[in-house]
Amino acid sequence: MIKNKFIEKIIIIDYGSQFTQLIARKIRELGVYSEIINFNQIENLKKSHLIKGIILSGGPLTITNKNSSSLSSYIIKLNIPILGICYGHQILAKKFGGKVKISKKREFGHAIVKSKSKSTITKNFFKKKNNTVWMSHQDIVSKLPAGFKKIASSNNSKYAIIANEKREYYGIQFHPEVSHTQNGKILIKNFLFSICKIKKTWNLKRQKEILILNIKEKVKNNKVICALSGGVDSSVVALLLKKAIGNKLTCIFINTGLLRKNEEHEVLKNFKKKLKLKIIYIDASKIFTKRLKNIVNPEKKRKIIGKLFIQLFEKHAKKIRKVKFLAQGTLYPDLIESKTVTGSPSSKIKSHHNVGGLPKKMNLSLVEPLSSLFKDEVRKLGQELSLPKELLLRHPFPGPGLAIRIPGKITIEKIDILKEADFIFTNELKKTRLYNKIWQAYAALLPLKTVGVMGDKRTYEYTCLLRAVTSEDGMTADFYSFDKNFFQNVSNKIINSVNGINRVVYDITSKPPSTIELE
Repeated sequence: MIKNKFIEKIIIIDYGSQFTQLIARKIRELGVYSEIINFNQIENLKKSHLIKGIILSGGPLTITNKNSSSLSSYIIKLNIPILGICYGHQILAKKFGGKVKISKKREFGHAIVKSKSKSTITKNFFKKKNNTVWMSHQDIVSKLPAGFKKIASSNNSKYAIIANEKREYYGIQFHPEVSHTQNGKILIKNFLFSICKIKKTWNLKRQKEILILNIKEKVKNNKVICALSGGVDSSVVALLLKKAIGNKLTCIFINTGLLRKNEEHEVLKNFKKKLKLKIIYIDASKIFTKRLKNIVNPEKKRKIIGKLFIQLFEKHAKKIRKVKFLAQGTLYPDLIESKTVTGSPSSKIKSHHNVGGLPKKMNLSLVEPLSSLFKDEVRKLGQELSLPKELLLRHPFPGPGLAIRIPGKITIEKIDILKEADFIFTNELKKTRLYNKIWQAYAALLPLKTVGVMGDKRTYEYTCLLRAVTSEDGMTADFYSFDKNFFQNVSNKIINSVNGINRVVYDITSKPPSTIELE
């Protein structure tokens, strides 16, 4: 998390929720600075007039377990407003004598909450005394703690919102930080400005300055190598590093052979000529395809790619004296899917090559200045850093590249086929001016051959899957609804232009339940 010692802040205590950083994001959007800390680090919090409020996050644990976390008395001694969300709501209630039990019915997804009494926390939140919210829990508060009153209820949660107005303690069973909760941002806004009375002191320029300062403090006089991919994340990291440490930065661009068509040429042109960065180019396409031969398991693919990345970085770092750090464009959604950012008990979904895919032992320390940010925040930061538009608006591209868009065994033939299909799909999106309306779009090659008829002859070729999603932050996503003409045009171009594909399908699942990438 970005650190700043000199401005008013909200402290978010992380109990392992998948949505913890969404809370911080909403707070940043409202012009307020926040820091996330692990629930085990509460005692390290120094009492400060700059801490204006505490938010307790949700989490995967159950409060009914004897070994579950409890609310530290240290937090109470700070004598500042507290907002508990989901699991945080339950531990807040339990701390003050309320009771929590396992509900007979679980609540996962949309639910209706009804207003029961007025409160500062719910001002302007309800429309006609009802609201649609996003629940994700099994435990419920079954008895109200002393000094608290019931503010709102749902069919399954009698105490969906509770408040102790005198002490300024509030508990919310649902998740106001997710976009699925109507007016959820209003609840957070009420807590910040009406209850905590915090000032708006946070903006993009200040964020950039603090990120640069954090890099300087961590790196000091040492040199850094930056893993450059050509995407917006690594590009923003490279520009931040350049501003922070100047010529102590060397970018290393590895061609894995799993990049998009012509990508290696575009990266070298943009970063060497336009941005004037010092780059070492490594063509490692043969070694990557060799190491991935006959590997089917997606986690193994990620581990192999991550390990080989580091081996190559360390090999070339030895040629540069005083290199101690490896910089990466890791974002918060990567950390959420791979591990929790603070070390709290969060569920692992999949490894990312720059998170869970890295080997345990490395000779380089990591610098990940974007690890508390989301993609759209990184784009805004890139704009502040004057990143060229063609780099700024590029769709996300995974670190393992096409390896995770080819389920099953990877071969050079499959890579070549997929590069062509993906190139056609992307070009058609740009021609029809749909590219910038879509969060991420790509083609994948399924490990499935089907029978077709071309020129009165039988074909037996691969199936190409197209995927395009809209999203705000990559945490949730919906598929994009193309019209029939677009589908027909793209399908015809791919089948007529790419040898090896005779069928095109479109993925219409959202996230959740699916992830955006296939593997």
